[in-house]
Amino acid sequence: MAKVSAAFLKLVDYAQRSESHAAGLPQEAEAAQTWSGVGFALGGVRFVAPMGEISEILGVPQYTQVPGVQTWVKGVANVRGRLLPVLDLISFFKMTVKHIKNRRLLVVDHGEVYSGLIVDEVLGMQHFPVDSYTKDVTGLVDAELPYVSGGYKKDGETWIVFSFFRLANDPKFMDVAS
Repeated sequence: MAKVSAAFLKLVDYAQRSESHAAGLPQEAEAAQTWSGVGFALGGVRFVAPMGEISEILGVPQYTQVPGVQTWVKGVANVRGRLLPVLDLISFFKMTVKHIKNRRLLVVDHGEVYSGLIVDEVLGMQHFPVDSYTKDVTGLVDAELPYVSGGYKKDGETWIVFSFFRLANDPKFMDVAS
């Protein structure tokens, strides 16, 4: 029985010496809350869309033109067996294209709306501290205002929050017949 006690006491000694030499735990720092979205450019303006509003990002696929539609309706494409209307957001807003070779398609799948919207460039996932939000945004054409809900400041620039769901619910956007 004495051997068990001696071994136990030796372990207790090791534990006490280890604790006295151990570095303290780092202080718990409060993590900054962030808001994330998909960044994209239209006419040289940086926008960001909420993550849940973009279902897919694609290169601009080959599409078939459809007669009798608005000029901003480019046509329809077959994407994995599903017909996807291809719409040019730059033309819809009557803006000037800045990056022709970097153009991408943002796919919106919201309720009855399944559409691919061509943008100048996709700028990847963006993260912003929630306290950098501002309601004051500049550099917009009047047509974009109903779809904008402020912006986030990052590195001296304002990224404008653009809602594709608001766009999808706009009767003007849904009226594609010419």
